[in-house]
Amino acid sequence: MSARLEKLRELGLHLPEVAKPLAAYVPAVRTGNLVYVSGQLPIADGKLLMTGKVGADVSVEQAHGLAQRAALNAIAAAAAEAGGIDRISRIVKVTGFVACVPEFTEHPKVVNGASELFGQVFGDAGAHARAAVGVPSLPLNAPVEIEIVAEIG
Repeated sequence: MSARLEKLRELGLHLPEVAKPLAAYVPAVRTGNLVYVSGQLPIADGKLLMTGKVGADVSVEQAHGLAQRAALNAIAAAAAEAGGIDRISRIVKVTGFVACVPEFTEHPKVVNGASELFGQVFGDAGAHARAAVGVPSLPLNAPVEIEIVAEIG
């Protein structure tokens, strides 16, 4: 078993099946040595784990965990396109979207759920550029969506 898959196991996680797209797009596209992963929702076993807006229906702590799950789904999509998780040499960019009430300002704390997972799984190669953006709504009323750009080496 690869070191990254072993690390996921130590965290009590496993690489899930790639989530099926909700519309007319593909989960990930490779161009050159980069894989662009479409926005991933916190879906497990084909079901959205939670719905609602952060700051009203969903706590920061819950949203942090949902961002971690969305990031795990992003890793799965990148690994599938790259030919395996060990082909991913770096997480380059993370964009986290947080569906929240207008006065919510703790987007970075939510998206840290994703960023921390990338660091745990990829070590220094998990350090990335990032944006954490508040939005009025997301597909399926999801609280969080994560997209990434990964480098293949």
